[in-house]
Amino acid sequence: MKSARNSVVSQRGVPWGTIVAVVAVVALAAAVVTYYMVQSAPKRAAAAWAPTADNPDPSLKIPGIVTTQYKGSVHILPTERVAYDKTPPYGGPHDGYWAACNGIVYPKAVRSENMVHALEHGAVWITYNPAQVTGDGLDKLKKRVEGKQYTMMSPYPGLDKPISLQSWGHQLKVDNADDQRIDEFITALRTNQNTYPEVGASCDALGAG
Repeated sequence: MKSARNSVVSQRGVPWGTIVAVVAVVALAAAVVTYYMVQSAPKRAAAAWAPTADNPDPSLKIPGIVTTQYKGSVHILPTERVAYDKTPPYGGPHDGYWAACNGIVYPKAVRSENMVHALEHGAVWITYNPAQVTGDGLDKLKKRVEGKQYTMMSPYPGLDKPISLQSWGHQLKVDNADDQRIDEFITALRTNQNTYPEVGASCDALGAG
């Protein structure tokens, strides 16, 4: 009598539920990482321009930056004017009273001698040609200044470029408000203690100093 061995094949169902769940988790994690990378990109890019002990003046690497050495604390009387050789000026003799620079957007042009004194305190001054910068471009500049300490902004009629940025001894001129060098300039130079004379000076109000 011939005996036959029955072969029992055990088949298990494919765990589609587990696979789908794992794929969903991986996809979600990838989406979160991608979102973070996209959202944090501007901050990470800006951080590269922050001053450090090894790189005290990162602005020197910004294309188009112009620098000039100026002696600080050279004051004039409110009735006097300075024949600046730069437009807008970004250093040199200035009024004994500074322009408030605690995140102020001035609606009209301000006397340069007062603005230069604020630069001596570590501020960044954004100027723009009102005939060339309006609407959305103007709003983008305002957002970089409003409520941000040691920044100020004002129109500068007749400016040879649409936008010009000043800090003590530094200037950068650009053609539009989307230029990434604007943020690089601000990050590198606003209250950068390596680049301006009166470290720790106030920017909150007008005053002699």
